[in-house]
Amino acid sequence: MNDIFCQIGDFQVIALSDGSMNASLTLLSGIDVNDAGEIQQRAGVAEPDSLHIFGYLIRGGGHTILVDSGTGGFNNIGGQLQTRLLENGVRPEAVDTILLTHAHPDHIGGLLDEQGNAIYPNARLYLHPLELEYWQDDNLMAQANERQQRNFERARRTFSVYRESLHLLNEHPIVEGIRAIPLPGHTPGHTGFRIDAMPSSLIIWGDIVHFPFIQTARPDVTIAFDIDSIQAEASRKQILAQCAAEGMLVAGMHFAGTGFARVYPAGSGYRIVYAQA
Repeated sequence: MNDIFCQIGDFQVIALSDGSMNASLTLLSGIDVNDAGEIQQRAGVAEPDSLHIFGYLIRGGGHTILVDSGTGGFNNIGGQLQTRLLENGVRPEAVDTILLTHAHPDHIGGLLDEQGNAIYPNARLYLHPLELEYWQDDNLMAQANERQQRNFERARRTFSVYRESLHLLNEHPIVEGIRAIPLPGHTPGHTGFRIDAMPSSLIIWGDIVHFPFIQTARPDVTIAFDIDSIQAEASRKQILAQCAAEGMLVAGMHFAGTGFARVYPAGSGYRIVYAQA
């Protein structure tokens, strides 16, 4: 697919497709699987059990910034993001900043090569302090199942390789015009990134939704990947209300379409409309 971009002030933001992954509707809680399927069908979703994976390239203000890194092809899923970068004229060594929404494998998998080396050697890596704390907690890792333990090991290995360039997010802008927005629940340090350049704004909200049509129409619907589903639901409801009220452009790692959308109030939930290419 062609990479789509939007312009927010001096910042050009490009949606980079990493590919897709399978995820059954049975992973959802708070909704009958048939009702979830009907929402997908009404929205015209051709593959209801497929989740797209996006990363975002931000260029402007003298910076080349990557938001999440895709899967890196882990388990033969995705792995196309680095190719998308090269097609946009960006070599890995040119990326100076990497912003992580959180540390699940489909977001950090593209940070290391097959030999375990940093793919982005000149980048400063940013993540929320609660995210780092979570993945480095030995007690939590010991209680995790086998799949989750592999996620802990991958996160720890990645943070170790980038430890000299690892920075923790705070309330201050990362660069002028870009700041972190805590959106906890999916993971403890799950974070969105807001770009403000009057009169435009964009928020890259990470994994606020996995099935966009379902979880905007029904914000109470959670997914098995959420570490704290109650907190994830609260964060989703809060940011959906804010984005709808402000008419803000939104980007999400599991959007489809162009990778950019707006949300509008609809009944007891919201309606998501992908931006046109």
